[in-house]
Amino acid sequence: MPKKKYKFNPQTLNYEKVGLKSKDRILGYLAYFLSSLALALVIVVLFLRFYETPRMKSLKRENQRLQTQYELMSKDLDNIDQVLHDIQQRDDNIYRVIFETDPIPTTIRKAGFGGVNKYSKLESLENSELVINTSRKLDVISKEAYIQSKSYDEVMNFAKNKEKMLSAIPAIMPISNKDLTRTASGFAYRIHPIYKIRKFHYGMDFTSPTGTEVYATGDGKVVEVKGNKRSRVGFGMVIKIDHGYGYETVYAHLSKFNVRHGAKVKRGDVIGYVGNTGGSTAPHLHYEVHKNGVAVNPQYYYYKDLTPEEYEKMIAISANAGQSFD
Repeated sequence: MPKKKYKFNPQTLNYEKVGLKSKDRILGYLAYFLSSLALALVIVVLFLRFYETPRMKSLKRENQRLQTQYELMSKDLDNIDQVLHDIQQRDDNIYRVIFETDPIPTTIRKAGFGGVNKYSKLESLENSELVINTSRKLDVISKEAYIQSKSYDEVMNFAKNKEKMLSAIPAIMPISNKDLTRTASGFAYRIHPIYKIRKFHYGMDFTSPTGTEVYATGDGKVVEVKGNKRSRVGFGMVIKIDHGYGYETVYAHLSKFNVRHGAKVKRGDVIGYVGNTGGSTAPHLHYEVHKNGVAVNPQYYYYKDLTPEEYEKMIAISANAGQSFD
């Protein structure tokens, strides 16, 4: 900025020196500085816009590599999720079926993450959607893998107790019936012998003389021993055994008990004797199998007793009866 200023004098027709005031001098310096600063900023902006520094180029390449890695990771997680899904299917439909246990509900396997948004800190990133989706996939797979590992721990325990479970399943007929001629009414709709109405028969009837031995069809614990010989309604004298693993068996219309409440029994033990107590029209044993509290067809469980040929014959006999004995 010039330190001297001249002004034309029309009277003398000469340029005369004029002194600058301090205020004018300060304003002049300030204007000069601001204009220089503005020009510098424009140059810097243009430089940064059209020219990348080595560090900027390095950061840009690093960002591209990270984005590529996230995309590859996301694809790998999709593949892992598919493998985990196949494992879950085998667990529910093979392993747990073998050990006769319920599959893990989908609501537990696929349970979400509630509460505070744990990904909020990632929302400020440039590629936040990609990063958040990948993080969410990783969390879900980690949770499902943990549940699956716990499931396999449970299946392992089932495997260790397989022999015990097989011994508990009611797998023989409750009376000696090798020739199958004692097989009477089966698990189906029958005509009730007393009321003469069509009614579902939730077990199998085996005809046999009073006093015939009745066997426990699987290992278990006696949870019910009740009734008396004078009873002429219902099941009369009845025994119920809890075999564990969701199985229970019922032995009705007995003439005599051979066990007490709370006793532990083995498959083949004599627990009572055939009778004609309760709502029964002839000496016979009414036998039921319950799985998880629901009556099921006992004929599906005689695999320790019968050959395939005998099994087919037993089904045919039990299906012919038009009327039950109770």
